[in-house]
Amino acid sequence: MTLDQIIVTIAGLILSGGLAWYFWFSESKATRIQTTSSGVQETLITVKGGYSPDIIVVKAGKPVRLNFLREETAACSEQVLLPDFHKQATLTPFKTIPVEFTPEKPGEYGFQCAMGMFRGKLIVE
Repeated sequence: MTLDQIIVTIAGLILSGGLAWYFWFSESKATRIQTTSSGVQETLITVKGGYSPDIIVVKAGKPVRLNFLREETAACSEQVLLPDFHKQATLTPFKTIPVEFTPEKPGEYGFQCAMGMFRGKLIVE
């Protein structure tokens, strides 16, 4: 093997390892929502290649308002579905769209785009 081939092989292995770590081993951090003075648990979720934040922690029995700001025009991000709460919303590009509901039971509930490519989790305590 020549020196060039060795360098390219090592660089390829390092890049492959970095991609594997990013997609399979890195962890998302949960965002704990505080209650506003009006008694609503509210946060902004940016939609651009996924949801950010994608893990949200709220308290049961208190109203929740998830404000989705879609910062792209990709077809996958047109809708957000919260099937456990019977909620869905069409997200207009570059506008904030609120989704409101009150989670009654503790647990973990998913939300996603209509195609299932973007996913998030709502943790109700």
